[in-house]
Amino acid sequence: MSSGFSSKEGGVVVAEFEAPEVAILRSLVELVLGLVEPGETGDDPLERALGIGDGEAPSDPVLARLFPSAYDDQGDAAEFRRYTEATLRDGKRADARTMLDTARPGRTELTPEQAQAWLRALNDVRLTLGVRLEVTEEVHEEIATMSEDDPRYPAYVTYDWLTYLQDTLVRALW
Repeated sequence: MSSGFSSKEGGVVVAEFEAPEVAILRSLVELVLGLVEPGETGDDPLERALGIGDGEAPSDPVLARLFPSAYDDQGDAAEFRRYTEATLRDGKRADARTMLDTARPGRTELTPEQAQAWLRALNDVRLTLGVRLEVTEEVHEEIATMSEDDPRYPAYVTYDWLTYLQDTLVRALW
């Protein structure tokens, strides 16, 4: 099992993954990539060209978590979302692609920029899985008392592993 991330000279971040771990990471990142496909734009050709959206808040709880409202006021939030969501989606897709391009079994060395993209992509994967599992603050206690026969067990252990990876990556970057 992966020992997480560590830092190396020159800002390089290193991790070593087994093939099944890479398969899990790739599968989860591809799931997020499918969720953050380009959003809806208006009918106006200029709006489509600029990626100006309709401003509607996502109804999917995962997308609402990945793209939270910037303002409490619905009108302000919609206006802000109209002009920013396409760029945010592009960034999440770019981070996911970086992770897919660099995740491989064995030793992986990441540049500082790739490591930052991994950090953002791991965060998106954790948020996605956390929302779907309805994770609460008590997740670690829940896992500790959960039977391995519980059908939720693999997903919760995966969530815990992603938390560990994210923590070691943060520590390697700082």
